[in-house]
Amino acid sequence: WRRRRPLSLLPFLSLRDYGVCMAALLFFCLGSLFYQLNGGPPHFLLDLRHYLGNSTYMDEHGPPPRKVLPFPSQVVYNRVGKCGSRTVVLLLRILSERHGFNLVTSDIHNKTRLTKNEQMELIKNISTAEQPYLFTRHVHFLNFSRFGGDQPVYINIIRDPINRFLSNYFFRRFGDWRGEQNHMIRTPSMRQEERYLDINVCILENYPECSNPRLFYIIPYFCGQHPRCREPGEWALERAKMNVNENFLLVGILEELEDVLLLLERFLPHYFKDVLSIYKNPEHRKLGNLTVTVKKTVPSPEAIQILYQRMKYEYEFYYYIKEQFHLLKRKFGLRSSSSNSFPRPEFAIPSPLETEEPITEDEEQDDEKWLEDIYKR
Repeated sequence: WRRRRPLSLLPFLSLRDYGVCMAALLFFCLGSLFYQLNGGPPHFLLDLRHYLGNSTYMDEHGPPPRKVLPFPSQVVYNRVGKCGSRTVVLLLRILSERHGFNLVTSDIHNKTRLTKNEQMELIKNISTAEQPYLFTRHVHFLNFSRFGGDQPVYINIIRDPINRFLSNYFFRRFGDWRGEQNHMIRTPSMRQEERYLDINVCILENYPECSNPRLFYIIPYFCGQHPRCREPGEWALERAKMNVNENFLLVGILEELEDVLLLLERFLPHYFKDVLSIYKNPEHRKLGNLTVTVKKTVPSPEAIQILYQRMKYEYEFYYYIKEQFHLLKRKFGLRSSSSNSFPRPEFAIPSPLETEEPITEDEEQDDEKWLEDIYKR
């Protein structure tokens, strides 16, 4: 009898062809690994972009079935100062107890720029936290992949830059409604003449606190830890935009906080389920009101205009985020007010917008291509 030859797994490939295939596969894997180690988007964001790109509002068969987004177990909220972060942290404390995720906070509030060793140490501490976790701290964007860690999903909230500056200016001097002496604890070494310095004098006479680089505040939270991220200019602005597109699940605007919470609940239900109902609860409203800055006044129109010119890049970034946020709201059926006028600072501090009725199918069509460009990069 003739001995049977074992069946070949690849009967149509020569040894040379097999070697070429293996080399190509190895090259692809190494390229993919190199991309992720150099800050490639987290898998969750890629899944989300695919999800948004294939979703629709209505077709002739009625509303589409609800899709379940993947569940990220590592979320970082590198909160921007004076952008509603204390209100959100109050909500997170309640939500972490209700939903059982690990809320990791920090007692460090005034160190946003880190050395390389400090970055490595912080990333190590965050990465070893029990999952699922949500880490929150005032800190500029950290590239976990650069130090061999898994890149988490980022979220954040920003606000009109001048409104943020004014809130911080008066908070440092006079605190909030939580206590009369709150400001004395935060800035005990501030001299009386500095504490009661008129805001118009500070701006018009170009005091350091009211000029650059101190006014260049929001962009570094998204640009990162590179020294150039602290220099007002196009380089930091573009790098911040790139990081938002590649690493942030959502960047909302404080002026529309209720809609921010709605989208967070939709994107991250394991963390934010029921957040809007908690936020609207009268008891929480009472606590939230205690974090409102006191003795806040509005500068003169001349001083406002000077601030607006000094904060050119901050406003360019703010309107970029605002446009993306409004288009994302439309994608999920939330109407946004829009204006074709030239962007200008919103001098009066607006209250959060209520969620409005879903937009019609015709209104939604114009935004589809823009959204596809964002989420399918």
